Amino acid sequence: MQENIAPTKANLMTAQVALNFSKKGYELLDKKRNVLIREMMSFMDRAKGIQQKMQEIFKEAYEALIMANITIGINEVNEVAESIPQATEFTILTQSIMGVEIPQINYEKRELEPYYSFYHTNTALDVALQKFHQVKYLLYELAEIEDSVYKLATEIKRTQKRTNALKNIQIPKYEALVKMISEMLEEKEREDFFRLKVLKKKKLR
Repeated sequence: MQENIAPTKANLMTAQVALNFSKKGYELLDKKRNVLIREMMSFMDRAKGIQQKMQEIFKEAYEALIMANITIGINEVNEVAESIPQATEFTILTQSIMGVEIPQINYEKRELEPYYSFYHTNTALDVALQKFHQVKYLLYELAEIEDSVYKLATEIKRTQKRTNALKNIQIPKYEALVKMISEMLEEKEREDFFRLKVLKKKKLR
C-alpha cells in the first residue's frame, strides 16, 4: 500500500497529520480506559461489601424462616409470602461515565408494613420478613452495581481493542510512511543538488 503513495511534500504532510491524529486518539482512548477501569474497580469494591452484608442477613433470615416453618407450618408461611405485594417503589435512571450509560436505581427506604394477621404468626416469621425486607434494598444496590460493572467491562474491552489497533497497527504504519516519504524526498533533494552542482560546473567551463 505504501509503495503506491507518491513521495511528495503534500503526501508527507497528510501522513504526518494522520500520525499525529492517531497518537492523539491513542492518548485519549488510553485515558478513557484508565478512568473506566478505576470506576469499575470502585464498583467492585462496593459490591464486595454489599455481598458480605447480604450473606449475613440472608443467614439470619433463613434461620428465622426455618423456625417459622417448624412452629407455624409451611402452608401458613406460604400464605403470608403470597400476600406480600410486588416491589414497585423504585425507578431506574441512567448516568453517563465517559460515554457509558450505567443504571441508577432510585428508591425510598420504607418500614416493613404488615401484610398478614398477627393472630396466625409468630416472632420467627416477623424476623424473617424483616430480614428479607432489608435484603430487598441491598439487592437494588447490587443489581445497579453488577449491571454497571458489566457495561464498564464491555466498554473497557472495546476501548482496549481500539487502543491496541492504534498502537500496534495505525501508528507504526504512519510512522513508517512518514519515514519512507521523508527519506525519498531527502534523496531526491540530494540528487537535485548534485545535478545542479554538475550544471554549474559545466557552465563555468
